[in-house]
Amino acid sequence: MTKNLALDKLSEQQEAAIDYMDGPVLVLAGAGCGKTQLITHKYAHLYNKDKKKYGSMLAVTLTNKAADEMRDRIACEIGGDPGNNLKGAWVGTFYSQCNRILLKEKASIGITEDYVIYDTEDQCRLIRHILNDMKLYEALYKGISSKIRYFKSSLLTPDELLSTYSNFDFDEKLLKVYVRYQDEMRKTNALDYDDLISYTIRLFEEHPEILGTYREIFSYILVDEFQDTTYAQYQFLKLLAGDNIFVAGDDDQTIYKSREFEAGNILTKYETDFANTKLLRLEQSFRCTQNILQVSGSVISKNTYRKPKLLWTDKKAGEKVCHYWFMSEEDEAKYIAKNIKDLYLKGNYSYSDIAILYRVNLQSRVIEEALKNERIPFKIIGSTAVYHKRETKDLISYLRMIWNKDDNVSLRWIINQPNRGITANSLNKIENEAKKEGISLYKAIVKLCTGKGFSSAIKEKLANFLSLLDVLSEKKDITLSQGIKLVSTHTSFIEALDEGSLNDISEIMFRSGNLPLGEFLANVSLTTANDDVRSSSAVSLMTLYNVKGMEFPVVFISGLEDGLIPYFKATETNEELDEERRLFYLGMTRAKDILFMTGARKRRLYAKFQNQEPSRFLKDIPKDCCLWIEKNAIPANASSKVPLPPVEFPYNTGCRVKHPKWGIGVIRDCYGEKNDIKVTVNFPEIGVKRLALKYANLEKI
Repeated sequence: MTKNLALDKLSEQQEAAIDYMDGPVLVLAGAGCGKTQLITHKYAHLYNKDKKKYGSMLAVTLTNKAADEMRDRIACEIGGDPGNNLKGAWVGTFYSQCNRILLKEKASIGITEDYVIYDTEDQCRLIRHILNDMKLYEALYKGISSKIRYFKSSLLTPDELLSTYSNFDFDEKLLKVYVRYQDEMRKTNALDYDDLISYTIRLFEEHPEILGTYREIFSYILVDEFQDTTYAQYQFLKLLAGDNIFVAGDDDQTIYKSREFEAGNILTKYETDFANTKLLRLEQSFRCTQNILQVSGSVISKNTYRKPKLLWTDKKAGEKVCHYWFMSEEDEAKYIAKNIKDLYLKGNYSYSDIAILYRVNLQSRVIEEALKNERIPFKIIGSTAVYHKRETKDLISYLRMIWNKDDNVSLRWIINQPNRGITANSLNKIENEAKKEGISLYKAIVKLCTGKGFSSAIKEKLANFLSLLDVLSEKKDITLSQGIKLVSTHTSFIEALDEGSLNDISEIMFRSGNLPLGEFLANVSLTTANDDVRSSSAVSLMTLYNVKGMEFPVVFISGLEDGLIPYFKATETNEELDEERRLFYLGMTRAKDILFMTGARKRRLYAKFQNQEPSRFLKDIPKDCCLWIEKNAIPANASSKVPLPPVEFPYNTGCRVKHPKWGIGVIRDCYGEKNDIKVTVNFPEIGVKRLALKYANLEKI
């Protein structure tokens, strides 16, 4: 059981929120003010007060890690363990709870139980395939994936986009990709994360009697991190909730602008949609020292359209927040590593008490090297988790074919893994047949094997592959361990794995081997890289986005420079700058005792060295709240190489230019020698172009 799960003492504000039972509640809670603990105490209070009435409540949050912590905290409060007291409890993420509803009500919504759930990686693989097939620029897949997720989380289907938006800000190609994506999902009996929400909403809207049943089941609804719910998630809550709904959030910690359902709007909308909403505030921080609260508060107070909060704490002032400015990123990284080593050797903090935060993953390279040189163990949170490693994905793809032979993404992944000699030309014929007939790849292979399109040799290879799939899918009601044994028996895949991959699979079997295969596959699909747990003996490295929901005694925020914090792509509008400021605020308020902020005059970003300026956000911090130190000297043990004078480039990364033929574009990179400078420009209508500056005739906008 995790220690310190429950608050030893509730504040007066928390007690008032727990006792209030006269209608909808909106709790506006500052960073570290105990909103998650409040949710769990509220759940336990109602459960212990009247188990018959409140024995089935819906408690939702945004991440699996947060949901697991919530479940553990509740179990601790009601005096037991999750395995007994909370068996069957509706505690989890929006996605997991909607998946649970759909599995139970699948017949009413027209889906079969062997549907597969595509995670973000599967979604991107499918979109890349569609772009390649449509002969569109494949590198655009991330942006298109993000846009499709926004459409779906806003409950916008392709047909609705066409009918609703007469002057919509995207080209027809994006809509065609979206249409094709939806068609592929239908053919393969697959749902993505946002489908889990939208299908559940459709279920409730088309079957009021089912909605009524779940309204009775969920005697009370509790929502954590409410400010980050999407439009679709909010509609799900709105359908289910009566007056017995209790939400907690903080508009200062909204960091998902891609959802485009701003915290201020959703908080206001909640107060409008739920009549007689009681607004309560939590302003006592149990996490940060007074100095950290003062510095972070001075930054976030500059944001517009926020609900003001004045956070305070009973903790001492603590050490002053430190800002260090270095000549280079190497100097910055060496300082961070040396400081961590000193903190550890003094015995005040373990490595697991320390986190290093940065804006983009590119920054971690030089920090990792410095930590290695000091022999400091570290773990990168949000990096490739075990379920997302190549070999594990291979195994999971085989297991998904046991569950659903129409899963095109998994079939493409394993058809030549290991190599079966099925040529690219043969694969193209299969893809074309599936597209022409509107069927899955598996069904297309079955059809082609009985026709005249292939030679006897290719037919034999495909027939062997079909036989393998048929054998694997004979029984679906098996456990994970039985599924892995089945794959091992009928393929040579597992035999070819190295020791590290075999250890990963052994660990998966140890933890989940007795789970039914379908339950395991659903759990894996709903697991993200951000669900990594903190190591007990390592420094945590992660982006500012990934640190949400965590706290550490000591925090370093690296790269406090204009272009990184705030990010150069997010400085064109006040809304973008507000989000960058919230992201910075989020990072600062993860620190409990000590906060270091560092930056460097010279940093290598996107294949070139750039001269950096201190972050504009530093101007928001009162000078007496922070210790300001500029390190000009390079340490004696640093590299003796004399750096070449920097080339002055005419364009900064992110600035906009106009080309006489291709129109307006954005500079992605600028490199080369003084008389032969080249630029990489992204033109929205054309794609990425590499141009020699002296011939390009670019005009800066």
